[in-house]
Amino acid sequence: MMKLVSVIVVLLLLLCSITSWGKKMRWCAVSEAEQKKCAELAKALVAVLPPAAVTAFARLSCVKAYSTADCINKIRDNKADLVTLDAGEVYSAVKQFGLTVVAKEIYRDGGCILAVAVVRNSSSLDMRSLQGSRSCHSGARWTAGWSLPLGHLLSRNLLPWAEDEPISQAVSAFFNASCVPGATTMAANLCSLCKGQRSYIRQKNFHCETSHSEPFYHNQGALRCLQSGAGDIAFVDHTALDGIDEREKDELRLLCTDGSLAPLSSFRTCNLGRGPGGGVVTRMNIRKIARKFLVAAQMSFGWRGRERRRFQLFESASFGGSDLLFRDVTEKLSVLMEDMDMSQVLGLDYVALLKGLGHEGSSLEDSVVRWCCISHAEQKKCEQWAISIKSDPLVCVKASSMSDCIEKIKRDEVDAVSLDATHAFIAGKCGLVPVVTEYYGEKCETSAGAGGHFESNELPPVYGVAVVRRSSKSLFFGSLADRRSCHSHMYSPAGWVLPVRHTLSTEHNNSAPCEPNKVYSEVFWKGCLPGGQGNLCKVCMGGTEEAATKRCADNHNERYYGNMGALRCLVGDPTGKSFGDVAFMEHHNLESNIERLNTSGWAEGWVTWDFELLCSDGSRAPLSQWKSCNLGAVPPNIVMTRPVLTARIYDLLMKSQDTTEARPHSGFHLFESQQYGESDLLFKDVTKCLVHTSHMDYRTILGNEFCSQAESIFNCTHSNILQFCNQDVCSIF
Repeated sequence: MMKLVSVIVVLLLLLCSITSWGKKMRWCAVSEAEQKKCAELAKALVAVLPPAAVTAFARLSCVKAYSTADCINKIRDNKADLVTLDAGEVYSAVKQFGLTVVAKEIYRDGGCILAVAVVRNSSSLDMRSLQGSRSCHSGARWTAGWSLPLGHLLSRNLLPWAEDEPISQAVSAFFNASCVPGATTMAANLCSLCKGQRSYIRQKNFHCETSHSEPFYHNQGALRCLQSGAGDIAFVDHTALDGIDEREKDELRLLCTDGSLAPLSSFRTCNLGRGPGGGVVTRMNIRKIARKFLVAAQMSFGWRGRERRRFQLFESASFGGSDLLFRDVTEKLSVLMEDMDMSQVLGLDYVALLKGLGHEGSSLEDSVVRWCCISHAEQKKCEQWAISIKSDPLVCVKASSMSDCIEKIKRDEVDAVSLDATHAFIAGKCGLVPVVTEYYGEKCETSAGAGGHFESNELPPVYGVAVVRRSSKSLFFGSLADRRSCHSHMYSPAGWVLPVRHTLSTEHNNSAPCEPNKVYSEVFWKGCLPGGQGNLCKVCMGGTEEAATKRCADNHNERYYGNMGALRCLVGDPTGKSFGDVAFMEHHNLESNIERLNTSGWAEGWVTWDFELLCSDGSRAPLSQWKSCNLGAVPPNIVMTRPVLTARIYDLLMKSQDTTEARPHSGFHLFESQQYGESDLLFKDVTKCLVHTSHMDYRTILGNEFCSQAESIFNCTHSNILQFCNQDVCSIF
């Protein structure tokens, strides 16, 4: 009884607040069935609320519109107040029409949906053979019906899209015929399969509109389009699958990204990606009262509402339709805090995807590639690169580390970067995708079938090595306790991931092999691990002059960063101080870097003979024996970006590669860094060419062994960048 009283008190307070505004709430409905449900909601509110508060909700009215786009216009023009929209439409309503989001739908699995591609059981389609098929979509610019499927096709270079045309034209040319409700102004072919009533009277024309009066609208409509035989494939979200009759489920299958078919129940592993669900929008000036209205309605008629026997907010079957006012699978509404940014409401990945698909219209930014640079030296090389390819706009953007590059790409502040294997693993978990992979083989021979560019299924690795001075006779694996260490940088495969696999000290016995920083801090007296902290930064030097930076910075401005930096650390600074006893780095440019110690003026007199490798069996070997004496294989670097940009980044890189090859005496070389005073700037210097790999998953490129090791390390090692990437809108609400 007390709970009932407290609920009534809360409702009274909310309603008194609403009454004080004297505001009539107007819900926008896009069909007769939705209008009917809205009217019943208004009646139910009058029936269950105390007489003193009736005046507020008795004035709830239902405004009829012919589409969700019409609703957006009506709300903007103060002819309606509220409507629930798909996340793609929410974005347009906020960015283009100045509306605001006041609530999100939350489903059984959270606030997000999975996009799925549904085909008939007998279908011979796969994701690489969709061109020329007939497609059914839940709605134009919708998350599952449009944005996520197109993002997937673009990320795999399966959908041709010229930069000077809108994406709708590319989709229209790709599919033979389609029904994309809401695409009436985009391209005629996108509406050719739709079955809605045609009329010259705008309010009576439902053909290809986002209205339940269009038979092929929404998730159920797109499935109806497929099941009727009008289309070959339907793009919907996973919440629609529960509504399919059990007898019909055996006749349908999910189309997976690997080309296979799977039962409808496999949507968690067979899908085209995840994105935000629906949201309720209104005008800025009534957002507070709109929130209170939604809270009161949910407290009365939501799944836990006291009056849900009278009316169910998230049920539509009794009104002759589905997903009326809200999706029927909605568990609750999450009423949002004020002034939340779009990226907080819809997620960074999704907002970046919509921008990439042109939801905000075209701009100069759309033709520019922003490359991420992590040091003064990289910035200089990148600027020379931009000058060498004048016809292709390239902008060089400074970041503080590879991790910072990943965050900036996710935030849509830069577009691409070449990442070492560990950072590529992190980027993949953050939703970024491969474009090309650096190739370290003997030579790159192009084939006619590759469009003149090198293709290869073999991606040779480099190797991690542990290097010591020959004069340090007592150093072996197992006896490194209390020595000084040099690591190329934080998260580097050769300098951070691989060494911890070996017995560095029999005394410490690597008690925490999945926590590299802990192991290195316990084993070594001090060292230089750029990006690290504590005693693992005490040997570092920082930068000077235009590259001045604090000690231990995670970029080339730190003079002990990278392969060249680890070697400098091993021999010490020009004064003979600040040096380490063992250096963990990659083998590939070790001998050339030793030569550069002399020519750069860093340290004179050092030759290859002065150094040896530590082998895992406790022996030592000359540098030339790295094939048998190493820490393990290091997968190649991968250029990664947001899914929708892969084709643009690939084109830039191939043109850049072709341009520099055609002008060998121009002074700029994509895979050389010596003239900028460092090594491995932008790309590894050992790179022979770039291999197209956007059709491959990052895990496939890195290999199972490396991914398993990285997974085990990050399962018990805190990572700020992974923490940032895991702030997903699906788990916030």
